Amino acid sequence: MEKKLYVGGLSYGTTDDGLRDAFAQAGSVASASVVTDKFSGRSRGFGFVEMSTEEEAQAAIEMWNGKELEGRTITVSEARPPRERSERRGGFRGGYNDRGGDRNRGNSNW
Repeated sequence: MEKKLYVGGLSYGTTDDGLRDAFAQAGSVASASVVTDKFSGRSRGFGFVEMSTEEEAQAAIEMWNGKELEGRTITVSEARPPRERSERRGGFRGGYNDRGGDRNRGNSNW
């Protein structure tokens, strides 16, 4: 069964192929991807690698965690599942408070 790994601290110049080649030293790589910004296309400094087996994933963690790749010390760990959207914070809340005043102008009805 494939095992997904999180790889953090990547150089902004690291590519999917470079990540795949590095992790292939530990075993068979099912997939490798560097996460990029959707607007600029620039690397966000982290990515994910899927190793073919649990044993190869563990070997990759031992081989690469805390080691240098392309001039940067990287962090490698087992990837966690993504959080549900409802758990994420932030976002647009609107410009008026619940009493009808304009939050931005200080015209509240308190």
